[in-house]
Amino acid sequence: MTHELCGRVALVTGGGRGLGEAICRTLVGAGATVVAADVREEPVRRLADELAAAGGQASALRLDVSDEQQARDAVESTIARHGRIDVLVNNAGVDVTTSVDELGVEEFDRVLSVNLRGPFLMAKFALASMQERRSGHIVNIVSTAAKRAWPNASAYHASKWGLLGLSHALHVEARVQGVKVTAVVAGGMRTPFLLDRFPDLDPALLQDPQNVAETVRFVLTQPAETVIPEVMVLPMRETSWP
Repeated sequence: MTHELCGRVALVTGGGRGLGEAICRTLVGAGATVVAADVREEPVRRLADELAAAGGQASALRLDVSDEQQARDAVESTIARHGRIDVLVNNAGVDVTTSVDELGVEEFDRVLSVNLRGPFLMAKFALASMQERRSGHIVNIVSTAAKRAWPNASAYHASKWGLLGLSHALHVEARVQGVKVTAVVAGGMRTPFLLDRFPDLDPALLQDPQNVAETVRFVLTQPAETVIPEVMVLPMRETSWP
């Protein structure tokens, strides 16, 4: 444990597996107290129990980020339990792989609801406490899908382009209140999010999610006078970016 983030309280959405799990492990390893939240409660419960058994400070929370009341309650319960919220990592995300003409309106709404409405809700409620203390950091996990487009991912692209715009808008508004906002634009990772849906995808073209988690740790450990509004993390061999 490095203790770089000792004393800081972090709420991580989509923390049950993949990148979210890696972020939770990395932040606990850096000394943070982590609330791992996910719409699937069992994975975050197992993760929190494992991290706590190893001496880390971690707890689990079931959370649908697209639900306004659940988002509000998640922030309020974190503050009630730990006295503060220093870090919010908006990592939860979903996708539907289909063409525009076959994409259902309900499917489009669901992707936007989780990937864009969710981070907005979480940031809105966390900012109130952060701005009052003039301290805090919001990290939004974006994607190269916010920088270019490929077929059969219109809802995902719309959500991630929107999230990148939201991140920069939050950065402009929050920095005058002493709160940092960072968009981490992540390239393809060896996580269930990709590998479960695309079994023919070559894992060698992807990066370990731990590498992206370390980038999150890096932006969180910058000096108080410095903020990184956007950073891109790509696999060396990824073909989805030049």
